[in-house]
Amino acid sequence: MSVRVRHREGIRLPDRRLDPEGRRAPLPLLVAVTMTGTVALHIFVPALATAAAELGTTTAAAQLTITVYLIGLAGGQLLYGPLSDRFGRRPILIGGLGLYLAGLLLAIPAQSIGVLLVARVLQSLGACGSLVIGRAMVRDVSTREDAARKLAILTTAMTLTPALAPAIGGVVNEVFGWRAVFVVLAGIVALLGALVVFTLPETNRHKVALPGFVAILAGYLRLVKIPAFRAYLVAGSCGGTSLYAFLAVAPFLLVDRLGRSSQEVGFDCLIVVFGMVGGAVLASRLASRVPIRKAARSGNLLCIASALALLLVDRTGMLGVVSLIVPLFAYAVGVGLLSPNAVAGLMNVDPHAAGSASSLYGFTQMTFGALFTVAASAWPATSATPVALALLTAGLIAALALRRA
Repeated sequence: MSVRVRHREGIRLPDRRLDPEGRRAPLPLLVAVTMTGTVALHIFVPALATAAAELGTTTAAAQLTITVYLIGLAGGQLLYGPLSDRFGRRPILIGGLGLYLAGLLLAIPAQSIGVLLVARVLQSLGACGSLVIGRAMVRDVSTREDAARKLAILTTAMTLTPALAPAIGGVVNEVFGWRAVFVVLAGIVALLGALVVFTLPETNRHKVALPGFVAILAGYLRLVKIPAFRAYLVAGSCGGTSLYAFLAVAPFLLVDRLGRSSQEVGFDCLIVVFGMVGGAVLASRLASRVPIRKAARSGNLLCIASALALLLVDRTGMLGVVSLIVPLFAYAVGVGLLSPNAVAGLMNVDPHAAGSASSLYGFTQMTFGALFTVAASAWPATSATPVALALLTAGLIAALALRRA
C-alpha cells in the first residue's frame, strides 16, 4: 500500500485509493445502521405517558425526553462527519454504537426522570453517529452511476423508520411496559454493533487531515451567507421536524384527552407518518416535471391549510381521533412534498460542499424540531391548539423563507 504525505499539519496518511475492501460493505447493513439513528426517538413516543406515570413526573418533564434527544442529534451531526473523515468510518461508528447501547442500558433501570434524561442524551449522541456515518458509508461504496440508486433506497428506509417505530413501541409498551422498549432496542443495537465489528470493513479510502474548528465554522458560514441556501435550509428544517411537536404531545392528547390506549397511540402515529411517505412518493414523481421551488411551495401550502384546519377543529369543540388524525395526515403529506425538494435545493447551491450542506441541514433540522417540541409541550396536553399553532408557525416561517429561494 502506498503512502502519501499530507503537507498540512505534516500528517502521513495511507492512500487507500487502490484498496477495494470498502466495496464489500453490504448495503443492507449500512441501511439498517443508518435507520437506527432515529429509531430511539420515535419508538419511545407511545410509552411517554406510561413512563411519566410510573416515574411520578409531569407531562412536560416526560416530553423533555424527546427534546433532549433532538438536541443531541443536532449537535452530534456537526462532529461525526469530520471525525470519520480523519480517523475512518469504522472506528467512529463502533464508538457511536457503543455510546448508543450504553444510553439504552442506563434507561432500562431508571428510577427518576433525571436519569432517564441523561440516558436519552447518551442515546442521541451515540445514535447520530449511525445517522451520519451510515449515510457517508453508502456514498463511499457507491460508484458515481450507482450512488443515486443506493441513496434512494436509503432515503426510502429512513422515511419508513418514523412510520414503523411508534407502532412497534406501542405494542411493546402495552404488553411488557415502557422499559421493555429500551430492552428491545438495546438488543437491536447490540446485534448491529456485532455485525459492524465482524463484517463491516473500513470504507473511507481517502482519509484527510482533521480541519480546525475555525475552518469548519468558516465553511458553514459561507453556505449560510448564500440566500438560496438559507431559504431552503429554513424551509426544509421547519417542515422536516415540525411534526415532532405532535409526536411529543400525542400520547397525552390521545390517552388523557381522548381516552385511547397507548397501543393505539403507536398506530395513530403510524398513520400520520405514512402521510409523509405518501408525500415523498409524490415528490419523487413530480421531480422531473415540476421545478423544485414550486413543488416545495405546494407542499408548504398544504401544511399551512392542514394546520389551520386542526386549529379550527379544536377551537370549535369538534376534536376527536378522526378529526385529529386527518388534518395531521394531510400536514404530513405536505411535509413529504416540501422536505425532499428543500434538501435538493440546498444541496444544489454548491455541489462541492454537499457534505457540509448535509451536516448543517441535519443540525438545523433537529434544532428546529427541538424548538417546536418545547413550544407545543409548554401547554397542558388537554388541547390540540398548541400543536396546531406550532405547526402553523412552522408553515408560515417556511412560506416566508421560500419567497427568497
